[in-house]
Amino acid sequence: MELVKEIRICEVGLRDGLQNEPELLGVEEKLAYIDRLADAGVKVIEVGSFMHPKAVPQMANTDEVFRRLSRRDDVEYRALIPNVRGVERAIACGCTKVKLNVSASRAHNLANLNATPEETVAGFKAAVELAEANGITISGSISMPFGSPWEHEIPVEQVRRIVEAYLTEGISEISLSDASGMAYPSQVYELCHKMRDWYPEVSWWLHFHNTRGMALANVYAGMQAGFTQYDASLAGLGGCPFIPNAAGNLSTEDLAHMCEVMGIQTGLDTVQIMEMGNDLAERLKRGNLSYTAKAGRNSDLIRELPTGQGTNQTSK
Repeated sequence: MELVKEIRICEVGLRDGLQNEPELLGVEEKLAYIDRLADAGVKVIEVGSFMHPKAVPQMANTDEVFRRLSRRDDVEYRALIPNVRGVERAIACGCTKVKLNVSASRAHNLANLNATPEETVAGFKAAVELAEANGITISGSISMPFGSPWEHEIPVEQVRRIVEAYLTEGISEISLSDASGMAYPSQVYELCHKMRDWYPEVSWWLHFHNTRGMALANVYAGMQAGFTQYDASLAGLGGCPFIPNAAGNLSTEDLAHMCEVMGIQTGLDTVQIMEMGNDLAERLKRGNLSYTAKAGRNSDLIRELPTGQGTNQTSK
């Protein structure tokens, strides 16, 4: 079995996880969670997004959060942006890493932006130039490369054209984001293997939603293909408002625990991550979607049998 030895996890709970929640977290609350995530070993944190506050009120205080961050040299703090206005806001509040997004679904992209995905990426040129001129690193995301509710599976050549459009604009860190939750392991392995072979210069990320319960299996397939960077969300928070029956993200707790028992290094303290997931779910007045949070870690279950109890009991 050929697997990577370590992975890097980006915590997206404070952005992707919160953007669909009715409860709004204040600046102080977000800053406290960010500090706790860093204490638990998380090295990449998606702090929020610079979308219009009326469209995404949960992210309205992202600018203030960045202004008041107690930054650590070994932690990357990033945000999602829609366009050049997002870069301007990043400059003003001291955010030094931003991410753009385009849909791999041509039907979806045309309906929302009246442009093909490749045309949308070409339109990012002004944002890229402004970011580079101000010392801001910029990455790109491809939403629904594994499938969409409109076209079902996306042709690999369509994904490839978007990757090349990003590279043309100077963006070489790219995330494949399964927003629709339609990805499955054999497909993930095949696409990731091809992308690594075709574009070895790209720094790849994978982002899975657990809509059909396959997020961890998809991570496993990604690791077999050599991918080492994954998004995850505390308590499995998240979702996609325009996808029918969309569920939350892969939970950070479950990803950290799976790697822990498999001997794959993450640098995360799973116990602290579990505590944070429970705290955040309680604060948002909702259930925790993490299986590990509900059942405990494997190592939590090692107990001595009561005195006199045999070991030949049959489970029923």
